[in-house]
Amino acid sequence: MTYVEGFVVAVPTANKEAYRKHAADAAPLFKEFGVARMVECWGDDVPDGKVNDFKGAVQAKPDETVVFSWFEYPDKATRDAANQKMMSDPRMAQMGGAMPFDGKRMIIGGFDSIVDDAKGGDGKTGYADGYIVPVPDANKEAYRELAQKMSGVFIDYGATRVVEAWADDVPDGKVTDYARAAHKKDGESVVYSWVEWPSKEARTQGWEKMMADERMKASSENTPFDGARMIYGGFAPIVEA
Repeated sequence: MTYVEGFVVAVPTANKEAYRKHAADAAPLFKEFGVARMVECWGDDVPDGKVNDFKGAVQAKPDETVVFSWFEYPDKATRDAANQKMMSDPRMAQMGGAMPFDGKRMIIGGFDSIVDDAKGGDGKTGYADGYIVPVPDANKEAYRELAQKMSGVFIDYGATRVVEAWADDVPDGKVTDYARAAHKKDGESVVYSWVEWPSKEARTQGWEKMMADERMKASSENTPFDGARMIYGGFAPIVEA
């Protein structure tokens, strides 16, 4: 199954084009290192939460927008080898000196997919729902089973892909990290997940139909995680390579 390197970062809204260009210019280099797919998504419908949210996860300022992005690898070994190449390649050092965002507040981690379902199509992402969820380790299989069922619901109503990835190599950060983002407790792991849609309109219509589906109602009654600490938002892709 797919191995995921997930990122969340706060970018000055005025730097959107500079960030897009920075990511697009880096894409061929990442591909050379072994990244199978790279997607960068700009915050579009990112609500404030009562307990936590994407903005708080990266300490976003009022003039900043949250970016939700990921690298996909065929396996962890390929990801580990890619990271070693990135650390030693002088081209990466040159790129790092001109980042249009505060790298200290970027959160990053490696996640092993436990659900990866796709519907046939052209493979392009028109819109994405992004999630960060804290799940008790003892509930991993219950979460996977629920996520698998919900994946079918999403795809029934127009989603093109659903990925749920369990924390594998998720380091603590000095300023921000996934543990703080999800208010993770001892005995819990963070799940990084996303749902791909062909467009924002398809996502809006899909959600309207899903909210009336009995499967959605049944799944919300016995969730194997604390939904109050789930972070979610809608994102528009700006780079896909």
